[in-house]
Amino acid sequence: MHAIPLRHDETFYPESDSQPMGETEIHRDEIIYLIEAFKRRFVDAADVYVGGNLFLYFRQGDPAAVLCPDLMVVQGVPKKPRRRIFKLWEEGEAPCLVIEVTSDSTSSRDHEQKKTQYARLGVEEYFLYDPLGDASSAHLHGFRLVQGRYRRAALEPDGSLVSHTTGVTLRMEEQGIRLVETATGRAFRRTEELAADLATAEEELSRLRRELG
Repeated sequence: MHAIPLRHDETFYPESDSQPMGETEIHRDEIIYLIEAFKRRFVDAADVYVGGNLFLYFRQGDPAAVLCPDLMVVQGVPKKPRRRIFKLWEEGEAPCLVIEVTSDSTSSRDHEQKKTQYARLGVEEYFLYDPLGDASSAHLHGFRLVQGRYRRAALEPDGSLVSHTTGVTLRMEEQGIRLVETATGRAFRRTEELAADLATAEEELSRLRRELG
């Protein structure tokens, strides 16, 4: 998709809907982890943009034509500059992957309205993650675009879900979702885990200094 604007656009595209985000602490933390983990996955790729909780406008001149994915990965566009909004007709590429962190209150909209809209935009993979298991017995659901329509993606025997477009596997662990590089098995650690590793390393360094001093 490489749409080129044919006229000057004076439409105002809001950066926020001024509504409070009614997220549980668990949902918020999981969204943050997914965004950070995917950013680390593509840290060396200058032409892959990772964003989340960002307005995605998909029809020029129509500010009502907007979605706000919890996580989106867009290949073939520059990582920088940092966006305040994402205008599909200017960027020229739709996300290859969208993940919505869903719950009882959002499940119907995520499974129906958003699913239909993302399919129309050509989003190749659409994943739903329910961290509390409220909406269904399964935490992960995946859909892949086949001839313009979403087909359900089969889970792996261990319940994990593989993203073909990004080369990662999403799997459930006791503390929540875990992002793993499919080809290497490298797991992307959470901020609190990285902080614990750093604290352990600093303690070990202090111990060695005491022994040598």
